[in-house]
Amino acid sequence: VNKSPGRNVLFSGAGVGGHCITKDPWLLAHGAPGLEPKVIAAARARNDGMPRHVLTLVRDALEDAGKSLEGAKLAVLGYAYLEESDDTRNSPSATFIQAAKDAGAECVVHDPWVHEYKGDLWKALEGADAAVLLVAHSAYRDLDLAALSKTLRTPVLVDARHMVSRGKAKAAGLVFRGLGRAAESK
Repeated sequence: VNKSPGRNVLFSGAGVGGHCITKDPWLLAHGAPGLEPKVIAAARARNDGMPRHVLTLVRDALEDAGKSLEGAKLAVLGYAYLEESDDTRNSPSATFIQAAKDAGAECVVHDPWVHEYKGDLWKALEGADAAVLLVAHSAYRDLDLAALSKTLRTPVLVDARHMVSRGKAKAAGLVFRGLGRAAESK
């Protein structure tokens, strides 16, 4: 575990996806009759809830910027379940997008690896009320944050993959939230 380059399964993120990790814990639990797999169930519940937690961060950041989630346009950066991949099986981004739509937001998706969502990154960001970084694709690693702040209608960035420093985001004029990072006091 935790030996694959670029992966740290103990680092918080927007959730887990793919074919194996979403089902294998349940297979393990089912294979242990008579035992109550509380840790497995709790871990799956936590992972399954992460996309909705990210949406809470988006809602809070938008409110700080004077915008409601309802009616907001969100630029979702990344759709594959894994960085540098086109594999979308059980993608946490799909769960996030559905939850955002259920809350009355519009989502525009960009993913440099997924055919349906390729295209111009800056066009996807143009006029959005928030950029939501869900997948750690290298294409998003060196975003020009000053240009991002000017391109967004509402300068909000939510980083669910630890790719942007709070200090750099704030210096660029962005309202920032980062998953797994303490909230700033107001």
